Amino acid sequence: MSTTESASNYNHLERMSVQELLENINREDKTVPLAVEKAIPQLEKLVTATVELLQKGGRLFYIGAGTSGRLGIIDASECPPTFGVQQGMVVGLIAGGDSAIREAVEFAEDDQHQAWKDLQKYRITENDIVVGIAASGRTPYVIGGLETCRKHGIATGCIVCNTESAIAAVSDYPVEVITGPEFVTGSTRMKAGTAQKLALNMLTTSTMIRLGRVQGNKMVDMQLSNEKLVGRGNRMLMEELQLAKPEAAALLQKYGSVRAAIEAFRKSDSV
Repeated sequence: MSTTESASNYNHLERMSVQELLENINREDKTVPLAVEKAIPQLEKLVTATVELLQKGGRLFYIGAGTSGRLGIIDASECPPTFGVQQGMVVGLIAGGDSAIREAVEFAEDDQHQAWKDLQKYRITENDIVVGIAASGRTPYVIGGLETCRKHGIATGCIVCNTESAIAAVSDYPVEVITGPEFVTGSTRMKAGTAQKLALNMLTTSTMIRLGRVQGNKMVDMQLSNEKLVGRGNRMLMEELQLAKPEAAALLQKYGSVRAAIEAFRKSDSV
């Protein structure tokens, strides 16, 4: 039996006080970053491969079911506003389609052929990379998708929470984050889900930095889609260019992005 399905280290949860529940959940959660740390060598290989393919114009696809699929969609949807990349560079696909984001679609994850059908809608090519996300490591939707990708010469990776899984076996760049038993037996939305979220953060953030989407430690390509982000952009310019707030705000409004504003200012300053 997989470790994610093994019995919780705690019993009689219904007899615990609220404080005991929270403290014990937190105690288990503290083990997750350590599990992710052990997977860094595997993550490094996945990031390196992803960067190389995206530099060639390829895309990063996630395929998953349930919580895993939703986490992939979240990570993909946050890349354009955070790093200013075009929509479609990172794509999250979930078994059961978009309706499964909010409500479980019965038996959707059991179709071994659907993931490839979903990927074909995007005209997937050998320049792309497909990462399967599954706590169990045995979701048929993901296995079938990765198997077919490999047959077509498309690079594959995965983020799973069990060792020697069927999904890792069909992945060129497997990442195994072994989180062990859940506080509530089998509830992989907890520790396993947290581990997957951390790994996804590391994958796309590292990739985007290597692609030049961050300068120093700043999101210079972020989309200025609300007042909070406009304010952040102003502060970046004030700090980077030693400008007063009115000057920074005018510059940002004129050029529409932090990167463009910095480049324009430095070009004019050097003339």
